[in-house]
Amino acid sequence: MEKDNIFKLIHTVEQFTNEAILTWSKSFQHNIGISPILVLSELHLKGPQKQSVLANNLGYTPGAMTNIANRLIKCNYAVRQYNENDRRHVLLKITDVGESVLTEAYQKGKQLRIKLFETLTEEEVQQFLLIHEKLLKKFDE
Repeated sequence: MEKDNIFKLIHTVEQFTNEAILTWSKSFQHNIGISPILVLSELHLKGPQKQSVLANNLGYTPGAMTNIANRLIKCNYAVRQYNENDRRHVLLKITDVGESVLTEAYQKGKQLRIKLFETLTEEEVQQFLLIHEKLLKKFDE
């Protein structure tokens, strides 16, 4: 593949991702952004976690993770859980309000993707699926 085409592909994929995130953000009534939603998702899937573990798993700096955690706590989407025997051991835990916001975020994302992918023909969907499955396998190598 020519380098020009690879760079054009990379640019187009990045542009698509940015537009999708912006469109989702505009349609989502809660003003918290995608990073806090990713943290809520991680807490939902894996349960309460130390902020350092979350930062490492999601690729955030400790400072960025602290800002995200503080924002989630301020909005009542998460709480800090302290170990009674060792107050230095602190976990971030999603709240019921956070669960509700996460569900809403998933629904908005799903609606957006359905609207976007309805543009494609069935053949294009099959090609898109095959290409993405092939690329996902490359991560396992």
